This record gives sequence, structure tokens and C-alpha cells, in this order.
Amino acid sequence: MIFIVVKFKTKPEWTERWMELVGPFTEATRAEPGNKWFDWSRSVDDLNEFVLVEAFEEDGAASHVNSEHFRDAVRIMPQALAETPRIVSQKVNAEGWSEMGEIQVS
Repeated sequence: MIFIVVKFKTKPEWTERWMELVGPFTEATRAEPGNKWFDWSRSVDDLNEFVLVEAFEEDGAASHVNSEHFRDAVRIMPQALAETPRIVSQKVNAEGWSEMGEIQVS
């Protein structure tokens, strides 16, 4: 599985509209074959920072970055960003989320 985390720092005037701007991209990506999840969060330390956690089957990531909706997102996102997004992208030996061993809820 390809596991990706991206941090997006938005311009303050775009922060409240960020999720609306990326909405079509999010919906289209979640519908892709090979997409496991595509989840947005907002930093509690910096309200202008959004964190995207996404995962793809190994053969799904290439088709994602070559999709029309990805090209559209790359074209429209920069207007709302204060800096270049930061990314971690790794192939991991997992198929999905596992239960945390250190905390168990019964």
C-alpha cells in the first residue's frame, strides 16, 4: 500500500473556503479504483494548516497522479496556498488500519 500524508498551509483569506475548493478533488479521488482512503484534518496548532492522509493500493497511486481531477487540483490549489505543500509518501507493508496494541477498548 502507498501511504501519503500531505500538509497544506493556506492563505488566511482562503482557510475557511479550503474544503469547498478541494471538495470536487476529494470526491473524485475517493471514487477512484485503488483508493483506500482520502481524509482531511485541520491542525489544532495552526488553523491555516490542513493535513491530508491518503492511501492507495500500489497500482492505484500512479493513475491518481495522472487523473484529470489531480491535474485540475494542481492547477487551482496554488491560489489558496501560502507555501508549497509538504509530503511524506511511503510504500508500507499493510492493507489498511490496524488496531493499536498499546490502547485497548473493551
